[in-house]
Amino acid sequence: MNEIPFAYKQTVDSLKVKVYNDRRALGAAAGAEVAARIKQLLSEKHGIRIIFAAAPSQNELLNYLSEDESIDWSRITAFHMDEYNGLPLDATQKFSRFLSEHLFNQVKPGMVHMIDSSNESEEECRRYGELLRQAPIDIVCLGIGENGHIAFNDPPVADFNDPEVIKVVELEDACRQQQVNDGCFPSFEDVPTHALTLTIPTLLSGSHLFCVVPGPTKRKAVERTLNGSISTECPSTILRKHPDCTLYVDRDSYGT
Repeated sequence: MNEIPFAYKQTVDSLKVKVYNDRRALGAAAGAEVAARIKQLLSEKHGIRIIFAAAPSQNELLNYLSEDESIDWSRITAFHMDEYNGLPLDATQKFSRFLSEHLFNQVKPGMVHMIDSSNESEEECRRYGELLRQAPIDIVCLGIGENGHIAFNDPPVADFNDPEVIKVVELEDACRQQQVNDGCFPSFEDVPTHALTLTIPTLLSGSHLFCVVPGPTKRKAVERTLNGSISTECPSTILRKHPDCTLYVDRDSYGT
């Protein structure tokens, strides 16, 4: 694998940080490293389990993975990390649809487990939680929200010691506004108020975390992630404690 040149790198606590000139280079670098890890794990075990984030920030990463024909997706079980409550089944904003269109329909994983937000929430949390508990998670591909959330663990509901695997949360206003900023909804009022999300311990249970965070709207969140105290006031700061997490940023999000 030819490594994409990075502009700068550092380590903050245990978190590895790589800064790229632009989001295209960032996405290609992250994609190459995720693909390499997938192939290495598949050389060691029969199958692996991956959790994916669904957001425009992940587009370049997902595109890279969808085009890598050397990955044996038939041996991969895929999950996603959050889903809105209250959207129609055919809503274009559903995260399950996003991941299907950007990755799953092209690569055809051996198994895909989607969060079904049309199911009764307590029952869906039980069902999806059981699926996640069946075996360890090998890889998590995630991002960071403008308010520092990971998945939909916004500051008011984030819990580093959450006893749940997946839970219902009320979305913070800043999180809802980000969905408008990202072009996913036409107005703040159109964004659902609640969602189902994997909890922080569930995400951190992954053996290898790849966190992709491009763009100027994420600059404050990245700065807090790297320099702030580790606290649920900025949930992404907990990534500094994971034994194998890499944060991929561009100059816009890093601030150089």
